Amino acid sequence: MRLVIIPLCVIVLFSCAAAYDPLDPNGNITIKWDVMSWTPDGYVAVVTMSNFQMFRHIPNPGWTLGWSWAKKEVIWTMVGAQTTEQGDCSKFKGNVPHCCKKTPTVVDLLPGVPYNQQYSNCCKGGVVSAWGQDPSSAVSAFQVSVGQAGTSNKTVKLPKNFTLLAPGPGYTCVTWNVTCTYSQFLARKNPSCCVSLSSFYNETITPCPTCACGCQNKKNCVKSDSKYLKTAGAHTPRRDNDALLQCTHHMCPIRVHWHVKLNYKDYWRVKIAITNFNYRMNYTLWTLAVQHPNLNNITQVFSFDYRPILPYESINDTGMFYGMKFYNDLLMEAGPSGNVQSEVLLRKDQDTFTFKQGWAFPRKVYFNGEECMLPPPDTYPFLPNAAPVKLLNLPSLIFFLLLLLSV
Repeated sequence: MRLVIIPLCVIVLFSCAAAYDPLDPNGNITIKWDVMSWTPDGYVAVVTMSNFQMFRHIPNPGWTLGWSWAKKEVIWTMVGAQTTEQGDCSKFKGNVPHCCKKTPTVVDLLPGVPYNQQYSNCCKGGVVSAWGQDPSSAVSAFQVSVGQAGTSNKTVKLPKNFTLLAPGPGYTCVTWNVTCTYSQFLARKNPSCCVSLSSFYNETITPCPTCACGCQNKKNCVKSDSKYLKTAGAHTPRRDNDALLQCTHHMCPIRVHWHVKLNYKDYWRVKIAITNFNYRMNYTLWTLAVQHPNLNNITQVFSFDYRPILPYESINDTGMFYGMKFYNDLLMEAGPSGNVQSEVLLRKDQDTFTFKQGWAFPRKVYFNGEECMLPPPDTYPFLPNAAPVKLLNLPSLIFFLLLLLSV
């Protein structure tokens, strides 16, 4: 018999509104608790976690799932996952439960565990793909045998107060529906990425804003030539995701650079580069979501995979870039190899296309589901169509006139 949790969104007072993302309005992680069979003192359930977020995946070190038991339940056995603590099981003699805690904390198993410990869609170290990137890898599941729980629909009480850390804060779970929605505001006070801009028609480069990701780590950052980077353990990732950042004016782990590279009669070309400034983090299964009105006419992406995202049926201005498998789907830690890049060819929409007023630059940029800070619009590289004629030599004047005629 299957007992599936029913929707109820009124338990949490703020999560539904705070976690709304206009580029992924239906994105969430849904957890199903399916009772598959009854046992002498409880039941066996399959817990399935489905990531329906289009461009936000769960990276290393993976998800951590917790809940509170409604009564005095214990976990006899688990397949495909394990709890981090056993708790006090001293009252049990002989057959001892896997976990006796009132509030168990569960983590996924690592790849390569023995076959008898595996369950379908388990054992990936808690890493779960974004739905828009790879739906087949956007699911994680495990089996749990629950005791002291009741043996019928009338006596069983399902868990409550679900929590999901993936791998840090930010997710709020609505009990009974067990739908976990992500809020960047809840996850951290500052952004975790920023955007810089440049163009072929202006030598000015607009950098990321100063302290775009906060400057609280300014005292602990390291320079690229620091001897500390050669010490043992300096690059070892930490469970709390604590970063070791390269010293920059923006102090962001990730910088996305958008360069308007070339202008053709019917097309224009953009170069996108993503740079990692975190010496402790390799970004696997990374995603880059971009909102720009001309993405509805994207023609070719040269070194990334790409798929459009349609948050609303009538609007096609958002797309997701991600790495090609076994080629650049791993963004290495800070250093010489800590960047990935591609070029994008777009067909001009003659009714709206222009280089004026920063139109060629993105409206929003997300890296791994986190919105990146863009520079203020008044600092964008401007189209030099107001330059005094007397300062231009004849070849330059002809060039700029041809450029303006093509805009």
